[in-house]
Amino acid sequence: MLSAGMEEILFTKMHGLGNDYLYINCLASMPRDPQALSVEMSRRHTGAGSDGIILICPSEIADFKMRIFNADGSEARMCGNGSRCVGKYVYDYGLTDKTELTLETMSGVKTLWLNVENGVVVSVTVDMGRPTFECSEIPVRCPEDSMIECPVPTSAGEVVLTAVSMGNPHGVVFVDNLDVVDVHGLGRELEMHSIWPDRANIEFVRIVDDGNISMRVWERGSGETMACGTGACAAAVAAIATRRCKSPVSVHLPGGNLDVKLGDDGHVLMSGPAVTVYEGRYFRYKS
Repeated sequence: MLSAGMEEILFTKMHGLGNDYLYINCLASMPRDPQALSVEMSRRHTGAGSDGIILICPSEIADFKMRIFNADGSEARMCGNGSRCVGKYVYDYGLTDKTELTLETMSGVKTLWLNVENGVVVSVTVDMGRPTFECSEIPVRCPEDSMIECPVPTSAGEVVLTAVSMGNPHGVVFVDNLDVVDVHGLGRELEMHSIWPDRANIEFVRIVDDGNISMRVWERGSGETMACGTGACAAAVAAIATRRCKSPVSVHLPGGNLDVKLGDDGHVLMSGPAVTVYEGRYFRYKS
């Protein structure tokens, strides 16, 4: 029985390659103040611990809608790992029996294909849409129409950066050695750089060969994470655009691997696992 002044929130912790979020079924009702809720629940020591929360909501234009709130409470436009986990959630919990479904995001409607084994979703392919290098659409401040391998001043000297949008802004930096990159210091500085009107996700990428890359990511609003689906797609298309790689590209992240394919229609297809960790109840005081 709940104490007076308390509310209970049911959630499921899930992850895609270690990029973990707390998923809340909001088909019937929305939690109060999701921005503050994400900050509270995401704390690693005093909350449930996550990179943020994802709300699964009804949609008038797709099968479902997702809203993503980062660990700092900011709302994200798109999350590749999150979209795969939403696909697993709605199928495994019996909210749909479709293995091809549509998902409304702030970056448009995405199509998901679910790979089901023994009645459970084990992996998902997502049509991430078309990437754009147009500065005005990313958005990024640059005198040119696109920002491909352009020097950007930082406290550590100039960094050569490629800007691309996968429904959210990314800055891709190609490096020779991921072990010596100051992901936290330089990642935070580049995220907040004045070239971005609304901050950006930063990917540090090492080319392995023309079909494989390794990556570490500093996510806008969450810091370094084990994986980032949109970041993996951004890194892959940047590697293809700069003729470092050819499609398809396997992206190797600290949490595991994602497969990224650039289709003939210009759409990016991303495939990878989705995992349920546990179910829980979170209690918060009503204001």
